[in-house]
Amino acid sequence: MKTIAIAGTFDTKGTELVYVKELIEDLGLKTFTINTGVFESEVSVDVSNSEVAKAADADINEIVEKKDRALATEILSNGMLKLVPKLYKEGKFNGIISFGGTGGTSMVTPAMRALPIGVPKVMVSTVASGDTSFYVGTSDLVMMPSVVDVAGLNSISTEIFINAVHAIVGMVKYKDNRKFDKKPTIATTMFGVTTPAVNFAKEYLENRGYEVLVFHATGVGGRTMEDLIGSGLIEGVLDLTTTEWCDEIVGGVLAAGPHRLEAAAKNNIPQVISVGALDMVNFGSIDTVPKKFKERNLYKHNPSVTLMRTTIEENEKIGNKIAEKLNMATGNTVLMIPLKGVSAIDVEGQVFYGKKEDRMLFDTLRKNINKDVVEIIEKDNSINDKEFAEAAAQKLIDLMQAKKKK
Repeated sequence: MKTIAIAGTFDTKGTELVYVKELIEDLGLKTFTINTGVFESEVSVDVSNSEVAKAADADINEIVEKKDRALATEILSNGMLKLVPKLYKEGKFNGIISFGGTGGTSMVTPAMRALPIGVPKVMVSTVASGDTSFYVGTSDLVMMPSVVDVAGLNSISTEIFINAVHAIVGMVKYKDNRKFDKKPTIATTMFGVTTPAVNFAKEYLENRGYEVLVFHATGVGGRTMEDLIGSGLIEGVLDLTTTEWCDEIVGGVLAAGPHRLEAAAKNNIPQVISVGALDMVNFGSIDTVPKKFKERNLYKHNPSVTLMRTTIEENEKIGNKIAEKLNMATGNTVLMIPLKGVSAIDVEGQVFYGKKEDRMLFDTLRKNINKDVVEIIEKDNSINDKEFAEAAAQKLIDLMQAKKKK
């Protein structure tokens, strides 16, 4: 019988969580309960808070004595992070649900994120209507607003609990039996201004028997792709759009963090990299652009997105950083440079066309990349030319096939 884990502070929200437990069991599934509270559970549970603390090499009694809520939350969160994936691998549950405020959400969501993609995970939270990126990360975790606090059973909370239970039960109980043919999986990155390139490459790869996953290079997209590469789910990387480095270095809003461009190198995954959209830094609406950038070359992409052209100096920094990351590879890596423009608006006659800026970027890459481990291919195209996109796709196929032969 399918089982749903219920994780939560059974020391303070026992009534609410038992109500959820009964709802799940009434629908024909088993439950597996985990107490994430600091104190002893109000009801019998399958995993005690003592076991959760022990997973983090801590003693629950010492945590209680210190009376430090922040410390307790941190320790129990670390314990859940280690314990929950282990319990899932042991077959203790098929999906997981939790309810809480900021503390409860912070304790359980890291463990949920550590579960494989596809494992049902639902967090009913008081903070689900705000910025949930801190809690969701790059996972497929579903967050549902609790509307009222998770504090008692009433006409509002019970409706929310019932809907949440029906959601997790549906995810766990009903599976689509249709099967997809397993194909070699390739990850690629896209932005609005590199869409033609990615579409050309995607069609080319799919026609040759590859599955292509497209990630929008908006920060979370790049981080998600890096995580999937690290998890072993990706067999080749066509990283045409590395624009997130502009935001990371200059201070835009779509940065992917300091570890972008590392996963393929660390895992020896064949990768073809390009310089897509390195002509731009991203901000929100025009009024959100920092004052120090107001006199720069700005382009209103749409009412909620403003682009800023990167300068010669910024392109040197970006080139140095990308070279540093690519040099982490031990092979299976190619850099493709489109000499006639890195985006749809960095071509002759367009608003971000910049020969000097691009030249600095390309020269910096040529100078700093280790040619012993990274092959550089330059083509007299813009990035969105079909010839360039298909050449990049074919080069990745060549790398993947060569690795397979070895």
